[in-house]
Amino acid sequence: MQKRLQSLPLKNIAIHDNYWSRYINTVPAGLSYQWDALNDRLPDAEKSYCMHNFKVAAGLEEGEFGGRCFQDSDVAKWLEGVAYYLETNCDPELEKIADEAIEIIGKAQQDDGYLDTYFIVAEPDKRWTNLRDWHELYCAGHFIEAAVAYYNSTGKDRLLKIICRYADLICNTIGKEEGKIHGYPGHPEIELALVKLYRVTGEKRYLDLAQYFIDERGQRPVYFDMEKSRSDPQAAVDPQIFNHTYYQVHAPIREQDTAEGHAVRNAYLYTGVADVAFETGDETLLKTCETIFDNIAEKRMYITGSIGSAANGERFSTDYDLPNHSSYSESCASIALAMFAKRMLEIKRDAKYADVMENALYNTVLAGISLEGNRFFYVNPLEVIPDVDEKNLDLRHVKTERQKWFGCACCPPNIIRTLASLGQYIYSADDENLFVNLYVSNETHCKIGDRDVTVSVRTKYPYGSGIEIKVKTDSDDPFTLALRLPKHTFLNRMTVDDAPAHEVLEKGYLKLKRNWKGETVVRILLDLPVLRVYANPKVRADIGKVALVKGPVVYCLEEADNGTNLGGFELPDDAVLHEEYDNTLFGGTMTITAEGVKVVDDGNASLYRTTPPKKTKAAMKFVPYCYWNNRGKGEMLVWVRRETK
Repeated sequence: MQKRLQSLPLKNIAIHDNYWSRYINTVPAGLSYQWDALNDRLPDAEKSYCMHNFKVAAGLEEGEFGGRCFQDSDVAKWLEGVAYYLETNCDPELEKIADEAIEIIGKAQQDDGYLDTYFIVAEPDKRWTNLRDWHELYCAGHFIEAAVAYYNSTGKDRLLKIICRYADLICNTIGKEEGKIHGYPGHPEIELALVKLYRVTGEKRYLDLAQYFIDERGQRPVYFDMEKSRSDPQAAVDPQIFNHTYYQVHAPIREQDTAEGHAVRNAYLYTGVADVAFETGDETLLKTCETIFDNIAEKRMYITGSIGSAANGERFSTDYDLPNHSSYSESCASIALAMFAKRMLEIKRDAKYADVMENALYNTVLAGISLEGNRFFYVNPLEVIPDVDEKNLDLRHVKTERQKWFGCACCPPNIIRTLASLGQYIYSADDENLFVNLYVSNETHCKIGDRDVTVSVRTKYPYGSGIEIKVKTDSDDPFTLALRLPKHTFLNRMTVDDAPAHEVLEKGYLKLKRNWKGETVVRILLDLPVLRVYANPKVRADIGKVALVKGPVVYCLEEADNGTNLGGFELPDDAVLHEEYDNTLFGGTMTITAEGVKVVDDGNASLYRTTPPKKTKAAMKFVPYCYWNNRGKGEMLVWVRRETK
């Protein structure tokens, strides 16, 4: 394998982008809001119990454990979000709060290094007895990520030392050696985290443990079938839902060829598999990652970049099974998919991975949070009818409005850590190349090998088609600037210092190798039309329907613009699609309007009739899917019926 591309340090990237800044600017207030949630200070919201549990474990409060067995992970993701924010912003008060939280975590840690409040407070005699269901290793993974991020951001190693003690205990407890537990996590996440810990500490035992978890997973006999806790009544689950595929143990990793089971677990797992494959040079593991990714992107992913269509088990079902109204599409799953895509992009240098990463980030990830940063979707369907979703118990997973918080609140802190770390997705680099993966207005200072380079990006993408990139350096040592040609766009022209440039497209990137000494201005003009997109005919839910996209942005109809019964609309194949930027809507957004037709409610009360319904012309207005529900409860629809002539 060639050298892996790396993200640029967040501290070197300043984002000021019309599309993204409105969300990124909510991060400090969002972190404060979520800290209140973790401390149960939000009125009329589900309780978190997170910091309460740590204080009880630390002996600072009296009481019992509250919430789910994996509540600790919410604190970890919040701390990771704080770390990313502090890397680019000076906020002494927030840093003080985080340091105080870390001290409480340190006091909760047991003498042998163990750190999981559920088992410290609620079930101290059942450590490591149910790796399948009780999330010890999942929580540990998120704390490892938080510790690495906080150390990289602030230089403080207090949390890193705490977590290294815990990771060492896990290394001494679980593994292939005789006398150790020969298990692995039911909810993958620690695999990718251990690779991060290995990179920051240089301790190979952490990489070895990550490799063990991957190599052992799915081997026969399946460890989960042998766990001592299987005789524990609390460990009983519905075997039809929580089966081997749910946990990705239906086959050894190298033999898996379709994306199966719980969607978040699957994407976290394969993110870790990609990391381990690169670090160990294991081509067979990397090939499996390519196979699983292609299965997701080509057969099991929604147009909005969401995954996990089935509510029972929050899981993948089968190829092309992508229902719209009942879709689960957990926000965390799209975040995990973006992480998986990012890893594959860094290893394979292919824009197809960046296309999926961009799709997930611009649509489902942003749909999971309100424009104010204080309301959240856990589930992200592509069709919502409030009266149906609120009264049909089969759709009880669908919320018709974003929520203040959740008893199972994995998504809100996951979204905020993603927004705070967006810069990690924009660029990738090695000693000879700088890849521009996302077109987000920003300035960055970076090292390309020994070269000091400053890059400035100015763009109105994804609504505007022009991109200006200024490159400054004092070095006369050439390097390559690789510019992605995004999916659903077309290159109109490209210039370098106003002279036409005709670079060859290689795996979706335009590669400009130059001596960049001084200041060089690269301009790209994209054709960025509104496109009609049609699903594969095997996607039964979308037969005879069309969706609209502009660049990475998927559009939808909302009741606020179009009235009720959105399913009654038809978009003619020959309808002209008009783009209009509305400065008054959502703080400024591109809308799409068209003249369509709509079924007329003629007042006939009969449920069925022998005459076809009448239709009338009707104006249609589409807005970006990620913004839906920011104007209150109402119907929403992505896939619209076609009117064919």
